[in-house]
Amino acid sequence: MIALNFFPIYLWKYFFNMRVNSKIRYGLRTIIEIANSTDPNGVLQKDIAKSQHISLKYLDSIISALKLKGLVANSKGRGSGYRLTREPKDITMLDIYTAFEQIIVIECINNMGFCERATHQCKAQNYWSQFSHDFKELLSKKSLEQIIQDTYYECKDLETTI
Repeated sequence: MIALNFFPIYLWKYFFNMRVNSKIRYGLRTIIEIANSTDPNGVLQKDIAKSQHISLKYLDSIISALKLKGLVANSKGRGSGYRLTREPKDITMLDIYTAFEQIIVIECINNMGFCERATHQCKAQNYWSQFSHDFKELLSKKSLEQIIQDTYYECKDLETTI
């Protein structure tokens, strides 16, 4: 694992500018809402939108991404509520994150054609490859169940509607 106290000073500005986009943030809130539901018919999209203060249009794109990733499904077909497709203990933050965005630390790790040095000539590539691996590992260590258990308050009313 990369030790942050040895992180080069000139890279701190890039590290601290790393941001989790709003779809990932709202996606996590949405999937928590679905996981917390005790209704066997699932949670209606309009109810999620209301309780999380997310517009229906924006929530539609979030739900679509979660469905495409196979994390949620309609409980009884179109027009019904949403439910998880797996137990919360079997869904990781990596699953949720990658429903909305690929993890690309730097382009040359995933696309060797991006840089002519993206072969064994590049001494920095090993570092970035390890950084990418460590980031993925960090996300995969936290399950949705753990996230829910570690939550001490409701996220409701803390953010404005998008």
